[in-house]
Amino acid sequence: MAEAPGSAPLLIACALGIERFALRTGSGRGGAPGPVTVLRTGMGPEAAAYAVTRTLGALPSRDSAVIASGFCAGLAPGMHPGDVIVADETRDSRGATACVGTEVLAKALAAALPGRTVHTGPLTGSDHVVRGHERAELRATGAIAVDMESAATLWSAVRTGPRPVAAVRVVVDAPEHELVRIGTVLGGISAFRVLRAVLPAFYEWHRSLLLPRR
Repeated sequence: MAEAPGSAPLLIACALGIERFALRTGSGRGGAPGPVTVLRTGMGPEAAAYAVTRTLGALPSRDSAVIASGFCAGLAPGMHPGDVIVADETRDSRGATACVGTEVLAKALAAALPGRTVHTGPLTGSDHVVRGHERAELRATGAIAVDMESAATLWSAVRTGPRPVAAVRVVVDAPEHELVRIGTVLGGISAFRVLRAVLPAFYEWHRSLLLPRR
């Protein structure tokens, strides 16, 4: 897709086909301020790092903004499926990557998702699904949620060149609502519906960025 004069591209990276389906078919598809690519990276940090690095290298504009999105596991007691996580930073074994425009994103998501709780804080990375005591250990580090791809996605994005990055995840399971329980099927449906509604907030964030114009 050709880049319009004065526009800046947006890359939205997610791991799973169902996440990509939600993001591609959700509300607000026509409101993007520039070209948008929704990339399915595959599961795990290595797959995410490889896919994001390769895709950013192939895009016409090298200053694309990047959002890591999809589902996650909440770490804080009282979280519910369908809650939204806006990362102020992502963390993994390579360190932390600061997110840009967290307040803008959180405010836009709260407006787009009335009745849903939006949490802001550190999002940590893991190379496997986290359950039980591991949740408490990660929570003790100050993280509010965990997933396998966001930290690798943002680390890879900024490694290819300076750019604004962010991470927004929807809680699909939480300490009191783990995926091993039958009741979390409904939680998964709820999280899917929320993910389908996030694009207008992503576009508002994208518009707010002071990106170089071409």
